[in-house]
Amino acid sequence: MHEPARYRAGMALGFAIVDAHQHFWDPRRNYHPWLSDEPPIPFRYGDYRALRRPYLPPEYRADARPFEVSHSVYIETEWDPEDFDGEMAYVDALRLEHGLPSVAVAAAWLDRPQAPALLERHAARPFVRGVRHKPRAHREPGHAEPGGTTDAAWRAGFARLAPLGLHFELQTPWWHLHEAARLAADFEATPIVLNHTGLPADRSAQGLAAWRRAMAVLAACPNVSTKISGLGVPGRPWTAAANRDIVLATIDLFGPARCMFASNFPVDGLCGTFGEIFGGFDEITCGFSEAERRAMFRDNALRLYRIDPR
Repeated sequence: MHEPARYRAGMALGFAIVDAHQHFWDPRRNYHPWLSDEPPIPFRYGDYRALRRPYLPPEYRADARPFEVSHSVYIETEWDPEDFDGEMAYVDALRLEHGLPSVAVAAAWLDRPQAPALLERHAARPFVRGVRHKPRAHREPGHAEPGGTTDAAWRAGFARLAPLGLHFELQTPWWHLHEAARLAADFEATPIVLNHTGLPADRSAQGLAAWRRAMAVLAACPNVSTKISGLGVPGRPWTAAANRDIVLATIDLFGPARCMFASNFPVDGLCGTFGEIFGGFDEITCGFSEAERRAMFRDNALRLYRIDPR
């Protein structure tokens, strides 16, 4: 993998960034089924055994150099589903010891009987901003059966978010985005953040055209923002050239005010270095104004995740 010389030299962007999607974990201490159990589960980046190790703020800061990360957003890590409270207690301890993450998105299974009480406990933590529950999804487009965001019990749990001051992080493949648009329209008061650019894994012309059509439907919902992240392709290096069209199409659809750049580290470390990924975002957006770039690399995340920049 090749990192541009100016990032190796420490020049980076010239301003601090907010990483809108990253993870910490320590499988030696805490149980994450996908990081602990055998055999490993099927994974969109292929063999992920390299992730089955502690990844903590010191390792993250080392990976992020020479970019200055002023704040970060911790996203739930598929922790032990019997102890979602334990994950947030662990995150709180990390914040006190290391100063990162700044805020967190917790796990909650919205369709379970224990969801109402769990959501109230999450909302009571001053650093929790939202929740993520990956809804049921099909492995490929074309299925007649709808996805999990249409389930009555799931939607009942979703309805509890806005009154508690929580937003929702949506990770689902692009062929379910029309359902996500209906969800956004039905719950206009609930901010939704689409994770990983709608997962445009099929890089064929036909696949990208279908992805863009689906993204356009969701982008029409004013309460939806998106994180430009998770763009790795198994077996290929992360390059600006490979991802330029996807990044620019996403910004064109959502506008610079509803896009955030994120590392998805350490997961996307399977596809590229932190410098390659954020350096690629920098290269791709060099034609945007300074204010637009600051919005996508920093200000939008500060606003949406209610982070005090001080």
